[in-house]
Amino acid sequence: MNPLAQKNPHRRFNPLKQEWVLVSPNRTQRPWQGQMEKPVVAAALQYDPDCYLCPGNVRAGGARTDKYTSTYVFENDYAALKLDAPRFSSDEEGKGILVAEGESGVCRVICFSPRHDLTLAKMSVPEIRKVVDVWAEQYRELGSRDDISYVQVFENRGAMMGASNPHPHGQIWASRSIPNEVVLELRGQGEYLREHGCCLLCAYRELELRLGERVIAKNDSFVAVVPYWAVWPFEVMILPLRHIADVEAMTDAERDDFAAILQSVTSTYDRVFDTPFPYSMGLHPRPSDGEEHPEWHFHAHFYPPLLRSATIRKFMVGYELLGSPQRDITAESAAEVLRQAAARAV
Repeated sequence: MNPLAQKNPHRRFNPLKQEWVLVSPNRTQRPWQGQMEKPVVAAALQYDPDCYLCPGNVRAGGARTDKYTSTYVFENDYAALKLDAPRFSSDEEGKGILVAEGESGVCRVICFSPRHDLTLAKMSVPEIRKVVDVWAEQYRELGSRDDISYVQVFENRGAMMGASNPHPHGQIWASRSIPNEVVLELRGQGEYLREHGCCLLCAYRELELRLGERVIAKNDSFVAVVPYWAVWPFEVMILPLRHIADVEAMTDAERDDFAAILQSVTSTYDRVFDTPFPYSMGLHPRPSDGEEHPEWHFHAHFYPPLLRSATIRKFMVGYELLGSPQRDITAESAAEVLRQAAARAV
């Protein structure tokens, strides 16, 4: 890293989304008298009779959850998207200002394990491999539909990130249109391929591997880095070492390695502040819109909010909402904290 950037405000460019992030390492020393979160307590029960995601229990909408014994998928009872949503398009007075269109899709819930207390961080690699296989199956099934253009797999871990139930689970939202974040990444990867004749994230991965200062984990198939342009304090991106576009394209060995690096990242998070670490995590496979997308490189994002401790979080407010993203610690210092946390497991 440029030595001037270690302690001085500067901007970093995110070529994936083609936007800038303001880095202000001098702000880490400011006093904090703002909101303090309640410490997160890990679930103690393997089975909670009051949890509607535990096997055999009745869900809030009245349906009964199956007595499942492994990773389990069901249609979301309160789906944000529905396949039978009416199609329409409107533009009030034809001015291109008050524009709306119908949006359809499928929303599903994925319970990672029947155990109420078993997060990805605590699951074994073979157990996480079953989750990876379900992700691949869901991507293949939903992505093959003519009325689906994108399959978004994600997990919100912890109440701080909006999880409505503590039972470890993720979601799938498969939509007719391509979501905004993916549109931005399509544009960034597409322009890089046209200008440089190679894959953006392949080139970025090789830079990170050579420099090493932001790498936090690596195995035979994947590398996990704190992105140079990270916005969230301990943000992580997972990249395959081979140019693949989606989870379905992974070999058996790559799926094992993907499960292993997911376990490594999530368990490392839990050691940073010795607390169940909240985050939003999502897979970014190529769109399922029928196009080849040679520019697209599969990756996974982790966006955790904790900043200084288990009770002090990063707020995206003020300048972040009105100006541009901003962070208080450099990606390099965050990577060092994560590497130290990972080392404590050995």
